[in-house]
This record gives sequence, C-alpha cells and structure tokens, in this order.
Amino acid sequence: MTAATGDILSADLSSLSDAQLMKLERQIAKKHSGMFPWLMVIWAFGNLLCWLAVWPLVLLDIMPLWLGFIVATINMSMVYLPTHDAQHDIIARPGQKLRWLNEWVGHATSWMIILPFEVLRVTHLDHHRHANDPELDPDYTSHAAGPWAALWRTVKERQPKGQRQNDYLASLERHDRQGLILLTLAYKLGFFAILFTLAWTGFALEAFFLWWLPLQIAMTYLVFYLSWAPHHPGTARGRYTETRSWKSAIGNIGSMGMQFHIVHHLHPYIPLDRTPAAYREMRPLLVARGCELGDN
Repeated sequence: MTAATGDILSADLSSLSDAQLMKLERQIAKKHSGMFPWLMVIWAFGNLLCWLAVWPLVLLDIMPLWLGFIVATINMSMVYLPTHDAQHDIIARPGQKLRWLNEWVGHATSWMIILPFEVLRVTHLDHHRHANDPELDPDYTSHAAGPWAALWRTVKERQPKGQRQNDYLASLERHDRQGLILLTLAYKLGFFAILFTLAWTGFALEAFFLWWLPLQIAMTYLVFYLSWAPHHPGTARGRYTETRSWKSAIGNIGSMGMQFHIVHHLHPYIPLDRTPAAYREMRPLLVARGCELGDN
C-alpha cells in the first residue's frame, strides 16, 4: 500500500476536493488492476469441462441423474462471471498478445447459456453506460420492489412477451450490430434442436435435467444477484449512485462477488477476485462520496 492510500483511514477526507478524492481512488484502482486473472481463466475452462463430463457420466449410468442435475445447475450458475471479465477485456485488451485468450474465454463459456459472447458484450457495456436508465439500460427490467418480486420478474421476463429481449434487441440496433440478432436466433434454434434430438433418441430426462432446467434456475439466480441486488432500488443515476455495496445473507461467494459491485462500476478493469480488497481500501473515499454501502 502506498503512503497516499495508507493514510486514507486516518485522513479528514471532507477537506479534500473532488479532484483529490478521484486521484486517491484511481491510485487504489490501479494497485488492484493489471494482473493476469488466472482465477477467471481456470474457472472458465474448469467449469466447462466439468459440465461436459457430466453428460457421459450420466448417460453411461456412472453418475445418477439427480447428482448430475445438481452439478449441472452449479455449472450453469458459475458460467457467467468468466465471460463477464472477458467482456471488459480484463484478460487482454485489443492488440495485446493474449487477446485470443480473452475472446476464447468469452466464446467458450457463453454458449452454455445460449447467448453469443458479442451480444453479452454489447448489451453489458450499454448497461454500464446507461445504468438505471429506463430507456437505454438493457438490464432495466431486473428492477423490482423487493427480492421475491425480483425473482418472479426474472421468470416473467423469459416468457415470449418479456420486455428484456426487446431491450437487448434495441441495444444491438443502436450499435448497428443487427447481425448478432441472427446469430442469437441460430444459438436458440441450435439449443432446441439438440434438446429435441436428445428427447427423440430416448434421453428426454437427461436433456431436461442436465441443460434446460439448470439453465432456467441459473438465469434466475444470475439476474437476481448480478443485476437486481447490486442496483436495488435502481432509482438513481450517476457514477456514485447507480449501484451499491450490500451484505448478502449467503456471503460473498454465494452472491457471486456482487457485494462490492460499486467498485466494478467505478473501475470495471479490476478483476473480480480483486474487488473485495479494492473495496476495503476505497471504502472511506466512497463514504466521503455519499455512496450507499449497507453493512459492508
């Protein structure tokens, strides 16, 4: 820790200007960024290989279907965060030597949840630009009055008349990426073709319990913890008010590291596993900014 950041806890930050507070904030962010995110790379391919291995283990009666369902649900729930880091170019930025690995992590994992990596990247970066904007935030439909309402809304938004898919389409159109709409359709058709083929050949239960149902459970879980919880109540806009810190009843791991989501929105180039440490150092600065920090 530098002398500048080391003195933050004892300093009277109220006397500092916005520029001075920002300088200290960026020093902390820089300290926790720039390192290679080994955890995300191992997480991405380890999780993928685990899910792929479940299929032959279940189909060959080596693993019972009920256990395969539990493992597959965990795999589906864990798939998004590595591709999320890739969306922000944390593994490697354009022009860097390992850029291929950044893109590979993104593409090799996002297909499990039946969404092209580029669709996730375009819409998620739009979310960062327009967080909590009812017209421009593609994730605005995750807003709800409370946790049970939020869980129910994640289910409703996956129905044919859900607004979320329209918001994603609008985001792609704003960025002139209409070609990704056809790619998304191809992903969906391929998914249902695989499920139909499995059902036709006598593996309907396996298709249902190893992919379709785990996907539905995972998407509810992911939207709740990655979108609703860190942004609730989602009525404010602005650098220090569009998201928050909060204390999860199931801990930092159970909530996918989103307890410190405010750090991610402020400095999205910090790897996920470094956000707790960055938050602890940055917290006095966030208090001085009037951020909503809950009990964290």
